[in-house]
Amino acid sequence: MIYLKTDEEIELMYEANQLVGKTLGELAKIIKPGINTLQLDKVADTFIRDHGAIPAFFGYGGYPKSICASVNENVVHGIPSEKIVLKEGDIISIDCGTILNGFVGDSAYTFPVGEVSEETKRLLRTTKESLYVGIAQAVIGNRVGDISNAIQFYCEKRHYSVVRELVGHGCGRKMHEAPNVPNFGKRGSGVQLKNGMCICIEPMINQGRKEVVFESDGWTVRTKDRKLSAHFEHCVAILPGKARILSTFEYVESIAGKDF
Repeated sequence: MIYLKTDEEIELMYEANQLVGKTLGELAKIIKPGINTLQLDKVADTFIRDHGAIPAFFGYGGYPKSICASVNENVVHGIPSEKIVLKEGDIISIDCGTILNGFVGDSAYTFPVGEVSEETKRLLRTTKESLYVGIAQAVIGNRVGDISNAIQFYCEKRHYSVVRELVGHGCGRKMHEAPNVPNFGKRGSGVQLKNGMCICIEPMINQGRKEVVFESDGWTVRTKDRKLSAHFEHCVAILPGKARILSTFEYVESIAGKDF
């Protein structure tokens, strides 16, 4: 069932999502060669709790940490560990969620670590741009497939591939609500978008082939060919006119800059 949110509920979701953005901004301050992903998790966990919220990921389905930290070929759901130490030229996707006032915030950003190659920068730019291409289709009367197709066309035209096994989703009092929001599909297909729907749009785009492998830890998903993957996510509300972006990259970009 799809739950349409009231204006008041959307404001509460905005607050939860803004806290996610601020948390990502705190991580932007410390992401550099030599730091391990468990350190990032501890900073995020403390920051979220200090602001009166609960990390949405911690304990979700048995997940053991407060953020997902996925490095290089890891697409999503990488478990933070002191054994995973960032090095110059890496990229790291941080997926973060909060529960604040009964509603969930959910957003993700892929960070370059130090100086990365031009080829890597192009992957990050394309994936991030495709997120906004998808959001532009998130208007009342359109269908989920319009978002999906826009992202797929934008990325495949630039010779990247779209992960099929993992998709975006509705969001609200629960982190994963209906409908699913794939990053691939046919225009005019899927659920029609209505006023008050809140969805997370999250392109997961591979440098090489689209196939992925689910690792033995039960969480980490990586590219089968071990080429890089990037991931960006915004939570948006479907409202009259254009969608309202509830999450934010403002705090990240104030630290790391807007361009790769």
